[in-house]
Amino acid sequence: MSDAFLPHQLSDSLSRRDVLKLGAAAMAGSAGLNWLQSDLGAAETKRPQVAAIYTQFFYCSHAYHILHPFLGPYLVNGKIQQPQCDVLSFYGDQFTDRDLSRGVAKKYDIPIYKTIREALCVGGNELAVDAVLSIGEHGDYPDTKFGQTKYPRKRFFDEIVAVMKQSDRFVPLFSDKHYSYRWDWAREMYDTSRKYGFPMMVGSSVPLAQRTIPLEIPEGTELEDAVSIHGGPIEKYDIHGLEVLQSMVEFRKGGETGISSVQFLKGDDLIKAGKEGRWSMKLAEAAMQAELGDAKRGLFDPIGAEGTTEPHGILLEYKDGFRATMLKIGSNGVRWNFACQVKGEPQPKATTFFPGPWGNRNLFRAFAHAIQHLFVHKEEPYPCERTLLMTGALDAAMHSYFEKGSAKMKTPELEFSYKPKNFNQFREMGESWKVITAEMPLPKDFVEADPGPK
Repeated sequence: MSDAFLPHQLSDSLSRRDVLKLGAAAMAGSAGLNWLQSDLGAAETKRPQVAAIYTQFFYCSHAYHILHPFLGPYLVNGKIQQPQCDVLSFYGDQFTDRDLSRGVAKKYDIPIYKTIREALCVGGNELAVDAVLSIGEHGDYPDTKFGQTKYPRKRFFDEIVAVMKQSDRFVPLFSDKHYSYRWDWAREMYDTSRKYGFPMMVGSSVPLAQRTIPLEIPEGTELEDAVSIHGGPIEKYDIHGLEVLQSMVEFRKGGETGISSVQFLKGDDLIKAGKEGRWSMKLAEAAMQAELGDAKRGLFDPIGAEGTTEPHGILLEYKDGFRATMLKIGSNGVRWNFACQVKGEPQPKATTFFPGPWGNRNLFRAFAHAIQHLFVHKEEPYPCERTLLMTGALDAAMHSYFEKGSAKMKTPELEFSYKPKNFNQFREMGESWKVITAEMPLPKDFVEADPGPK
């Protein structure tokens, strides 16, 4: 919420925090609060106070996209939602000439602290917030020998948890994308959250995108095979493709059992494996058809202006005998396709996950909505074990490719189970694209609010 949404005389005489307190009760009665309407009522004390920790904050960065719905009205499923949390503090790890955080901090009366500890304590000596945003994406960080950027997600996590432990108070934590570029650190982060009992949300925004061809996988569905396809770069987008895949197949009959082996293949080796039946070219064709229609083309033919790019894939074998594949085809960064084969059905089921007319930027509205659910209700919107499993699969895939010559990697450490959770209430179902259309220009600054229904 910003001063721009309050009477001018109030915004001139009161600080943002004073205004937030005055406006909390009124906001709780605003239109479009859906899951929050009955829970928050007019109780200002229930509004979580949040610290935002990020690597860099610039135009269209993850910090930009995730923080926007925490600071102003935002659109989900065609309805304007009001922020249900108050951001009290910022910590930025890096600042460049394209930094926006200083201007946003001044505009919204949010102090920027020099350390994570100071941001969590809001300048005091004890934890002074009710939830933490940790956004470790973008910035100038070195790569591992496997091509993974060493984003400081684990360092952020450790410093955040240290403050919680010192204060003997544990609060919900959001950590962007996969846990870490290292499996052992990922497992440690997960185990720490379970040990101290604080709810945690991690992972990709893409599973929350609209499915342009309606497709649900009811719990207990007997799946034989599945494929997801993206068009982005190795590793950074592979995690999204893996999460799209897992968010669908985790509902299969018998429940999730974990992954027994992972293999990374590219180019001719990938195509050869497909022709040998080690992954389903039929399902991949169905997944691409869901996006491109019935046009006759080879699976790996150039797609329009995308040109020719080398495909790659990650082949997964699960403990229960199920198999699935994540593919990179083409170079379209908003390509998110999925297909699966249900036992006993003659044809595959397929869909494409549509991020919206403004590309992947639109995905963060539903994502931030789910994060606020975590902070308000102290309840994970969907299992963080999903991202733990895919973090491990991605790390194993990078070792397969860079260290083992694309050999199959046995992954006994990933043979763990978890129970899926219906997350439909957090998904974008497409109503927002009646408001934000392809003809509407993308905002060029950190705007006050998303456009609302006319």
